[in-house]
Amino acid sequence: MAKSESANRVNTYSEAFKQFICADWAPYPAELPAPLPATAWAAKRRAALSALFPGERLVLAAGGLKARNNDCDYRFRPDSAFAHLTGLGTDREPNAVLVLEPTGQSGHTATLYFHPRVPRTDPELYSSAHFGEMWVGQRMSLDEMSALAALPCAVIETLADVLRATPKPTAVLREADPEVAALVDDVRGGPDDDRDDALKVAASELRLIKDEFELAELRKACDLTAEAFEAVVRELGQAQAAGRGERWVEGVFGLHARHAGNAVGYDTIAAAGDHACTLHWIRNDGDVRGGDLLLMDAGIEVDSLYTADITRTLPVSGKFSPAQRKVYDAVRAAQQAGFDAAKPGAHYMDVHKAAVKVLAETFEAWGILPVPAAQSLGEDGGEWRRWMVHNTSHMLGLDVHDCAHALRENYRDGVLKPGMVLTVEPGAYFKSTDLAVPEELRGIGVRIEDDIVITETGCEILSDALPRDADDVEAWMAVVRRPAEGRTP
Repeated sequence: MAKSESANRVNTYSEAFKQFICADWAPYPAELPAPLPATAWAAKRRAALSALFPGERLVLAAGGLKARNNDCDYRFRPDSAFAHLTGLGTDREPNAVLVLEPTGQSGHTATLYFHPRVPRTDPELYSSAHFGEMWVGQRMSLDEMSALAALPCAVIETLADVLRATPKPTAVLREADPEVAALVDDVRGGPDDDRDDALKVAASELRLIKDEFELAELRKACDLTAEAFEAVVRELGQAQAAGRGERWVEGVFGLHARHAGNAVGYDTIAAAGDHACTLHWIRNDGDVRGGDLLLMDAGIEVDSLYTADITRTLPVSGKFSPAQRKVYDAVRAAQQAGFDAAKPGAHYMDVHKAAVKVLAETFEAWGILPVPAAQSLGEDGGEWRRWMVHNTSHMLGLDVHDCAHALRENYRDGVLKPGMVLTVEPGAYFKSTDLAVPEELRGIGVRIEDDIVITETGCEILSDALPRDADDVEAWMAVVRRPAEGRTP
């Protein structure tokens, strides 16, 4: 792979080669691609954003390629706001920029600026590791991209001149592409933090309530993730035998994510034994042993870039020990309390409060809480957090932690509304070194996480294809691990 202009990687080309490589190619297809399924929905989202910024130009970049090491780049994924407003998914489109140009005092016209393919007589064909057809495959023409995204398109190299030719109040999504932000700053004579922050918040809050297309994609992501979890269960025996079984688990899930979707939506947590007590265990280099629990937190991101986020804690042997079941059932009861609290009109934090109330009361009943549960749940308490330090929920969508830039009063302190998608994921984590709990509980970590959408009357569990009650988990694992010839067709 060649991504650099260092002296060791620069090639020279003879005139004979240049003439030969540019000749005798089949013509590009004449038929234009069909619009992506998200494009009609993306147009409605742009209209909603437009209404919030009358008379202002809005600049939203996809972002550029990022070096992984030396001249090798990470796989590209566009900025989520850009994907939301264009409908483009997978790896489209490095260095692209969506510009919403104001039309008078209301409304905007949208243009997608990107680097289209060049004629095959252009040296870029063979010499550009970022855009050359020999390097990255056949790129789209302006007309093809316009058809795919249902948007007028223009060459990205013209963007600077367009911005300078007609100066006007402009907001840019700064974090998506620092080079584009610098260009906008140059055109408007410096940063405009208030405008830029307003755009960042609006683009994030626009995703708080999912449309029908988004909900369908999230259901698909959850269903595919459930299939990948099943594949992991089938491979648990091999994970035990292979050594570093956590990597085997991660690999099996990753195979399904790349085959069925775009990728994993975030780094998979495959935490066996005491590793399950480390909340973001992504090293995944431990063994998977019979008798341990495996906490697996993973989600498939589909081609539209919407992701599931599901956690199951599985007994590697197929059966929970009494101590494991004791912890598991407590967490499951807490999750059910969270489900019951998740309904329109409730406050976002009510889900968390309902879940941790169950946990605190359970810890009190077990004799491990140093104060009464009610006192621990007060503002001056919090002792229960020793074993459940994270929040029970977060928004979910294009980002696994979606809508992160929404104002606090509209998110954490906000009210749940139909169409909001969030996780419900209580846990209890008793590290092997925790002397405040009985020895039988040490080294047990349990989290159960499902994805829900708020409905008119309560909530729908999008990830309902996977069992969550302890008896159901054991029965499901027994069926999945049964030899193929012994299964009922």
